[in-house]
Order: sequence, then C-alpha cells, then structure tokens
Amino acid sequence: MSGSFSASNIFLQSNSNGRRRCAACKYLRRRCSQDCILAPYFHHSQPERFVCVHRIFGASNVARMLEHVPTHNRAQAADTIATEAYMRMEDPVYGCTTIIARLQHEIHKAQNELAMLKAHITIHKACQQQQLQNISGQPSNQLMFPAEEAHWGMDDNGLLLPDFSPNLF
Repeated sequence: MSGSFSASNIFLQSNSNGRRRCAACKYLRRRCSQDCILAPYFHHSQPERFVCVHRIFGASNVARMLEHVPTHNRAQAADTIATEAYMRMEDPVYGCTTIIARLQHEIHKAQNELAMLKAHITIHKACQQQQLQNISGQPSNQLMFPAEEAHWGMDDNGLLLPDFSPNLF
C-alpha cells in the first residue's frame, strides 16, 4: 500500500522535533536541522520545486548562493532561482530569456502602435484646422497639409511616423 500513511512513513518525514523535513532534505534523504538554509524556501508540500532547482543548480550551490544573500532578500532569491530552474527545464538553451524577448517584442509593438496613433491624431487635428480655415475663409498663419498627402516612414528606432516633407506644404 504505497498511498497509505504508516508509522515508518511518518517517521521518515519528521525529524526528532516533530517538524517535517523540507523538500530539499527529503529529496536528498537527509535530516532537516533547525538551521537548514533551504527549509524556509522549499516547503515539504512542493517537492517538484526543489527537484528542478537541484537538477539545474545543485543543492550545495543553491545553499551557498542563499547564504550570501541578505536574510530579508532570500525568499525573493529562492523564488528567482526556482523560476529560472523551471524555465531551464522547459527551454534548456534560453531559459527565462525567451519570456524576456517576447515581452520586449510586445513593448516594441505597443510603442509602434502608440506612435502611429499619435500621428493619426496629429493628422486629424490638422485636417480639422484646415476645414475650419476653409469655412471661415481666413488664411491661417500655421502650415496645413491634407491628410491624403501625408507619407509614412520609419525613424531610427523603427517607429512608424508620418513624414512631413517640405514639398507637401
């Protein structure tokens, strides 16, 4: 009966103080001491989290890294290590870099869309001013251009912007 709890299973999961072993100590089949550096960050209920970390970085390397991090930052460091390990298991070559590249691409697309919308707004405002000028019959001191003559071009950052060449006016 592998799914049942027996006295021997409970004994294997607890240390002498009655506290359960952390996922790291359980996986490494060792006692979990009171001062175990990995216990607060690898709870016994999440053994797969430690398995990924151990396979990618190794238990002693992770313990050493966490010892060098200030105590108040260790939880965040352990989460970062676990995330990187998980992503390395999914994508051994790029790891978290895949997500970063995808997010940068989405930011670039949003910046292009924003620049294009700003250009459309500028063109629309210019057309409205031109229509007001035509209705009032008074010449305006500002340069106006018809929307259908605006050309689009790319700037140095790859953003799509209207090209207001002098020959359009």
